[in-house]
Amino acid sequence: MQTGKIGVTTENIFPIIKKFLYSDHEIFLRELVSNAVDASQKLKTLASTGEFKGEVENLKVSIHLDEKNKTLTISDMGIGMTEEEVNKYINQIAFSSAEEFLEKYKNQANAIIGHFGLGFYSAFMVANKVELITKSYKEGAAAIKWSCDGSTDYTIEPAQKETNGTDIILYIEEESKEFAEESRINDLLKKYCKFLPVTIVFGKEKEWKDGKYEDTDKEKVINNTKPAWTIKPSELKDEDYKNFYRELYPIAEEPLFNIHLNVDYPFNLTGILYFPKIKSNIEIQKNKIQLYCSQVYVTDSVEGIVPDFLTLLHGVLDSPDIPLNVSRSYLQSDSNVKKISSHISKKVADRLQEIFKNQRSEFESKWDSLKLFIEYGMITDEKFYERAEKFFLFKNVDGKYFTIEEYEKLIQSEQKDKNGKVVYLYTTDKDAQFTFIEAAKNKAYDVLVMDGQLDAHLINNMESKLKDARFARVDSDIIDNLIPKSEDKKSNLNEQQKEILSPVFKSCFNSRDQFNVVFENMTENDAPVIITQSEWMRRMKEMSAMGGGMNFYGEMPDSYNVVVNTVHPIVNKILSDTEQQIAPQLTDLNNQIADLQKEHDALDKVNADKKYDEIPQTDKDNLETLNKKITDLKTERDQKLDSFGKNHPLTKQLTDLALLANNMLKGEDLSKFVKRSISLL
Repeated sequence: MQTGKIGVTTENIFPIIKKFLYSDHEIFLRELVSNAVDASQKLKTLASTGEFKGEVENLKVSIHLDEKNKTLTISDMGIGMTEEEVNKYINQIAFSSAEEFLEKYKNQANAIIGHFGLGFYSAFMVANKVELITKSYKEGAAAIKWSCDGSTDYTIEPAQKETNGTDIILYIEEESKEFAEESRINDLLKKYCKFLPVTIVFGKEKEWKDGKYEDTDKEKVINNTKPAWTIKPSELKDEDYKNFYRELYPIAEEPLFNIHLNVDYPFNLTGILYFPKIKSNIEIQKNKIQLYCSQVYVTDSVEGIVPDFLTLLHGVLDSPDIPLNVSRSYLQSDSNVKKISSHISKKVADRLQEIFKNQRSEFESKWDSLKLFIEYGMITDEKFYERAEKFFLFKNVDGKYFTIEEYEKLIQSEQKDKNGKVVYLYTTDKDAQFTFIEAAKNKAYDVLVMDGQLDAHLINNMESKLKDARFARVDSDIIDNLIPKSEDKKSNLNEQQKEILSPVFKSCFNSRDQFNVVFENMTENDAPVIITQSEWMRRMKEMSAMGGGMNFYGEMPDSYNVVVNTVHPIVNKILSDTEQQIAPQLTDLNNQIADLQKEHDALDKVNADKKYDEIPQTDKDNLETLNKKITDLKTERDQKLDSFGKNHPLTKQLTDLALLANNMLKGEDLSKFVKRSISLL
């Protein structure tokens, strides 16, 4: 019997392993099973070179749990170890046998997982004692037993073992007793070992018998040793990809498309990515791509490896070239990662372009679900934007689809304004903005549907790239102002009439500070009053709501323009009523305002060429007094007009109709509108 001390250069290595080496204690099972798989793969490699003559076709790794005695055993039928190798690889922490083996058999080796020589010692995170019984494949090798209680002391002694391979027995400590439960071990094996390349068995298959589940004689296989991503694309059919998706996400809907990655230069990368169906914008979920290293599950946090916009995809990536720390749980900064990220982005774009080119009708039918992914990529990845220009689609209100180039040709002649800019009209809600869409169509204009979560950001992005073009939401102004074809028309109302009508209409709105009255010469067929919202301000607020870094705009209240059609007969009727019923009461006020304004203008003229400091204090005081008097008189005048407007049924009816058209008339105001409509009939 041999005794000794484990060769370490740091004191108290086991407390460090227990607490700090791995991010999560459950990782121990992945590490130990991965080591067992490595041992099996090594034996297959030796068999392929003729150095091992035995059977390697039915190799497996077995996990046995004794819940009563709280022991967990991981057994393989692999390469095993001699006493010399145990001394070299187990008793000297961080001297990895995998590195040495890979170097010797680099041209023949099957996928070898371990690189750090620390995986075995993860056992001490959950066990207060670990035994290792091993027998080398080498002819004449004797079986040995290694034992350690978590200190730096170990024992090695002869053991009984008929076949080559290694058994690792963990005596689970009390504080880790969860790992002595069948359900917990089963879950961990499913999580980390689901696609390992060597068969993993744990327990027995169960069957329903006499009202309960009972064990059968058949071993329960945990894993699929040949998952779809390890098979050549040419050997797979569409149904194979769908079946694999169901294997990954049993309750998910069928995906839209898949992309099979199979790269061997300048790095190794395989995997299958799926575009999932997204029913609504709020259902976006990241962390659905699983990262594997030689079929060992590593993480589902793939930021860095996958471009941010593609973290919305589902699927699997596997690469032995992605640098990982000792726990294989975190990515390290590395140029390879950036190359892989860039390559994945290109492959996704190429695949989408291929589908668009060869199956355009199918691509269009799935566009509403694909759009979110593609827009996210165009906004966040400049190179992807350039590639996506070929297959990005606009959809108009009639449900027709156009590429960027096709749509520009469609609207080039009709939708160019007086400044030579092509105007892309769009709606965010076909039903709520129907009146405005109809007005645009009456002008033979086309209107796009831009109702997606990222459309506000994309519009800003596109405006910076499309030459001589701008976007305008169809309800952001009257149609003649959205695409002005000539110089502004002269208003048929004079300034005094506008000053009278403005407070009359403004009085009809509860939050009057949010509404600004403007006058436009339209036609008798246009609505008498239209409510619009500034394109720029609304877009800033939408981007702020999406986290666009514009909190200042997000906190500002909504503001609207009340566009009064000065040509409409009803508006002229209201003007006439105002001039007849209230204007006489304003004559004296208007005369006082006019006299004060003349006096104010005269003082301004006298001091026009002077700097502020040169104006006599008396004049400054007089100007301030005049300003206050004029303001007070205008306020008094507006209050009279305000009172008139509130009590003028026709004015209130027109403004309520405009609010109703914008889906802004609700509650008590809507009830009053209905009653007033009936009385007016």
